[in-house]
Amino acid sequence: MSNTLIESSHLRSQNYGLDPCSHVDFGPLDRYELSRLIEQNRLLHTHAVPAMETLYQQIANTHNMVILTDATGVILHSLGDDDFLEKANRVALQAGATWSEQCKGTNAIGTAIAEGKPALVHADQHYLAANHFLTCSAAPITDHAGNVIGVLDVSGDRRSFHTHTMALVRMSALMVENQLFSAAFEDVITLHFHARPEFIGTLMEGIASFTPGGRFIAANRAGLFQLGLSFAALQSHTFSSLFGLPVSALFDHYRTASPGLLELCLHNGVRVFGRAQLRLANNTFQHAIIAPREDAHPAQTNPAHASRRLSGLRYLRTGDPQLEAVLDKVTRVLGKDIPIMIMGETGTGKELLAQAIHNDSPRAQSPFVAVNCASIPETLIESELFGYEDGAFTGARKKGAVGRILQANGGTLFLDEIGDMPFPLQARLLRVLQERMVTPLGSGKSIPVNVEVICATNHNLRDRIAKGLFREDLYYRLNGLVVKLPPLRERTDLETVVNKILSTESDGARYTVSPELMQLFLQHKWPGNFRQLTNLLRTAVVMAGDDLEICMRHMPDDFLDDMRAAQPELTAIATAMPCGGARLEDMEQTLIARTLEANGGNVSATARALGVSRNTIYRKLPHLK
Repeated sequence: MSNTLIESSHLRSQNYGLDPCSHVDFGPLDRYELSRLIEQNRLLHTHAVPAMETLYQQIANTHNMVILTDATGVILHSLGDDDFLEKANRVALQAGATWSEQCKGTNAIGTAIAEGKPALVHADQHYLAANHFLTCSAAPITDHAGNVIGVLDVSGDRRSFHTHTMALVRMSALMVENQLFSAAFEDVITLHFHARPEFIGTLMEGIASFTPGGRFIAANRAGLFQLGLSFAALQSHTFSSLFGLPVSALFDHYRTASPGLLELCLHNGVRVFGRAQLRLANNTFQHAIIAPREDAHPAQTNPAHASRRLSGLRYLRTGDPQLEAVLDKVTRVLGKDIPIMIMGETGTGKELLAQAIHNDSPRAQSPFVAVNCASIPETLIESELFGYEDGAFTGARKKGAVGRILQANGGTLFLDEIGDMPFPLQARLLRVLQERMVTPLGSGKSIPVNVEVICATNHNLRDRIAKGLFREDLYYRLNGLVVKLPPLRERTDLETVVNKILSTESDGARYTVSPELMQLFLQHKWPGNFRQLTNLLRTAVVMAGDDLEICMRHMPDDFLDDMRAAQPELTAIATAMPCGGARLEDMEQTLIARTLEANGGNVSATARALGVSRNTIYRKLPHLK
């Protein structure tokens, strides 16, 4: 840091009335106030913490710590070497403490905020003598309008100072800014661009967002630099005036089966390459275009996944205790690079949960690529996953193809029905996950890849391991967090789920289900789970037409046949009941016990069959508790 900036900062510190020999202020926020402040800065905290963890891995065991503060210099989060954290606590370098210049005088965090630029403060350049043992490198984090919203800092023992630390801090801050920029806007067209195509997707890329009509909204730092105009000057521009291409041409480009990089010409004549994200609220083009090179595979993402942007985990909270427990668990590991394995029967919403996890993660603006391991022929799955070079095999596309794993680079790879993956391919997948490198078929070159992995299966993988159908080492690599989605028949929120599906399928009309039909829904076993329920309600809405109450007459014949077949079961149970002088309470307990046996011991299914709550079952049969 230049002497001029240090002198200016010292002068400000003096004007604040600080005494260089004063004791350190030990008045951090209490736990409640700190939690509230973190919530106020939730977006910053969510995107910065993964970057902090990556940064710390590069400086671990060097007597340093990584710090995140808000715009006023209050420390929100920190992590570092245990031996140094003890020293740091002595000078209140801890969560909840304020490190603005007004409180601590010249220091990297406070000075970076005051100057609006990166700051390096070494040893006795600190205004307070108590901080002379520190060397601190800080970079401000700004929003899309250039306002400082936080600071990323590395502080450590002055004897362990490294010249490259500031570069790492600045790169990490830029990474957080780019992620925040991508998450800042809904219903926009976002262009990632650079004069060199290989720089797209890196920290060097320019990013600019536009309204669906093409009006300029904002650009990141690299974008402003490449466009050569100030933020204020860009407010009068459009996509067409900046890049020489009408917005309609973007839609035409991404309607093609294999959209490559755009070739654009800036207003100043500079030729650039671009990749667009079209996140539009009308669902027409609400998908992330993820082709990293012009020869991207035409089947790079299932259109069903790409054409809709599902809500996050909050949308899935409908009151069922089992599901709430699952959502609480996955929320805790968001952005922690912990693989998630989702267990559950077919149709229980495993992909819906995977998409929601992705949408709430720091990778939300990057691709979500789903691969159904059971639906791709065994002869093609290797090339689909890993990609291939030109001439790798007979029938290969000219110029080759990017595999699904590389398509997911920077984002989330969802491997559905992982238990059905061919055994020989499991070893290759394990190697990719361990080494984070992909080697396309027919290529001798390995390509770095960074993906979050979510798997799903309806198999018992331990049984498949015992039968020699699934690799044990791959199983333990994938099951960082294992969660099980309950089948629909065990859930207590069926009415809420039905209403949500109806609101989605009814195109604005407010359909309801008659009480008689809802009672049948509660008794049904739903072997097809949500897939069956959704198709049933979709058909019922069409059959009901202008009649806003869905009744028995709107149900398909196969559903009614299933319900009629189920009724004799309950009738048989009831007719087998003891009578005569038996007490009513004994008869009641016997009915519950036999219904429970008929439902395989499933308390939720028993409660639905009898039209009572689960608590009633437990109260009547206390031995179940």
